[in-house]
Amino acid sequence: MKSFLPSVIKQFEYYKTLGEKTFEQLTFEQLQKQLEEDSNSISIIVKHMTGNMLSRWTNFMTEDGEKEWRNRDTEFIDTFNSKEELSTTWNKGWACLFVALKSLTKSDFERVVYIRNQGHTIAKAINRQMMHYAYHVGQIVYIGKLHKGKEWQSLSIPKGASSSYNEKKFSKEKGRRHFTKDL
Repeated sequence: MKSFLPSVIKQFEYYKTLGEKTFEQLTFEQLQKQLEEDSNSISIIVKHMTGNMLSRWTNFMTEDGEKEWRNRDTEFIDTFNSKEELSTTWNKGWACLFVALKSLTKSDFERVVYIRNQGHTIAKAINRQMMHYAYHVGQIVYIGKLHKGKEWQSLSIPKGASSSYNEKKFSKEKGRRHFTKDL
């Protein structure tokens, strides 16, 4: 568990950054645009993720992760008035998550927490939420890429650049480090 929590925090930071690098490339109108009638815009995904984060990570060791005050259905209605408001909301959700994670101690990891009355060890709850957020951040990035087309600035290894990327990586000594360190 000594290396698990720092790794988890780095991984969540990475997904947060992917979302933010996508927001930077888009206009507010693009963030709000639904590509299909029943699809979610990036704004809606942000609102849903934030609602989930606030519900799951507020008092997460003492209260069920699905709070009575959460109204999940309203998370799928875009109410943002500006890109700044969207960004503030995004940061509020992530701040709640990081405060909760950074409060953990080694002895907490075998504790059981509940999400909709389903018991999870802390480690399992963290993994559940990480995969949920990775899923949605992937949607955000993909939608952003669809909006930008050829103007998209890649957030990973651009097509056709794998060889040069690998050459750079293999030119360094072997060592233990998080893969996001060089991003």
